[in-house]
Amino acid sequence: MTQPTVAIIGGGQAGLQVAETLREQHYDGRIVLIGDEPHIPYLRPPLSKAYLLGESTEAQLALRPAAFFAQHGIELITGKRAVAIDRTRRLVALADDSVIEYDHLVLATGARNRPLPVPGAQLRNVFFLRTLDEASALRERMTTVKNVVVIGAGFIGLEFAAAAQKQGANVTVLDVADRPMARAVSKTMSAIFAREHEKMGLRLMFNTQVMHLLGETSVTAVETVDGKVLPADLVVIGIGVIPNVELAATCDLPVENGVIVDELLRTCDPHISAIGDVAAYSNPYANGSRVRLESVQNACDQARSVAMRIVGKPASYEALPWFWSNQGTLKLQMAGLPSTRCEEVLRGDASGTKCSVFLFREGRLQCVETLNRPADHMLARKLLAHRVPITPQQAADVTFDLKSLLTTH
Repeated sequence: MTQPTVAIIGGGQAGLQVAETLREQHYDGRIVLIGDEPHIPYLRPPLSKAYLLGESTEAQLALRPAAFFAQHGIELITGKRAVAIDRTRRLVALADDSVIEYDHLVLATGARNRPLPVPGAQLRNVFFLRTLDEASALRERMTTVKNVVVIGAGFIGLEFAAAAQKQGANVTVLDVADRPMARAVSKTMSAIFAREHEKMGLRLMFNTQVMHLLGETSVTAVETVDGKVLPADLVVIGIGVIPNVELAATCDLPVENGVIVDELLRTCDPHISAIGDVAAYSNPYANGSRVRLESVQNACDQARSVAMRIVGKPASYEALPWFWSNQGTLKLQMAGLPSTRCEEVLRGDASGTKCSVFLFREGRLQCVETLNRPADHMLARKLLAHRVPITPQQAADVTFDLKSLLTTH
């Protein structure tokens, strides 16, 4: 190779952030950014909200204008899939038989939708919602459908459900769990969201499962295991994602619910890193357990960390995780990572739409969930990042000034 090359597989926010940070840090080698979608890198969060409702355009989703890449010496390859990695010769093969040499390779391959293994899942008007093409196809149908069924009451499912209800559709949300966002938020916050979504007109059905999607060519109804038949002109499946580890596995990189990386986000091969939705790493905010996080914050922070290491400024990745989900008028923000058997401490009035839930385990703050209280969220991020001691009693007392804790640490 005539000049050092960083190849990045994955044209999403994580991959782009690596390239940008390298240039910001005056990396003067070759940068190749490879994406299998036909689009330039774009924002995903608005797909289930503003873009779906026609409140933003495809051009507004673009993370950078098309001219940016040439201006910054970033070779952008779109619509081509990486199919193999030769670790010995440091080569990446693409589906069109072209080959990219690399000094360092960054895997930012993300994740894909988990399929629904029931008859009828391949019918027309049955959708997933993760990519721009999926969102565009959904947007075309949003104003004409009457009955919508959403399978999965996680973040994406509820974001889409709120958007569809706003467009005037009759929306039913099904989930195998006993409450919304069961794997992500506390029982207290779940109960508030269930109540508020039902107030907005959503029909929520829990502890149930889909047995069959009915219809000849297009979906007409959803049948549950307990015999209920729900009319459906459109079905959206949101039952989680699967990390795209196949490329890593083919070159014998260790994988386990993601590509396994160390504290510097390196795989077992020092010339290959993994970041974003596909990376599994030991997180200090999860008591050292290995986790795989699906968030913009994690994707961008990990990307910056890897880029800094490539330019000779390594540091362990220890960023505080934080998340958000906008569901109609409900803005959920989370800081930290919850764990099992947490004590739930309410701050504020759970009967309204502005409150926070502080989650403690063995007296130590683990996570803070806020509903329409952005100031609480920003404060929680500082408390958790600096590991400021706080008691459940202080968290519950709305007259206690939590900011005062920061002045003493």
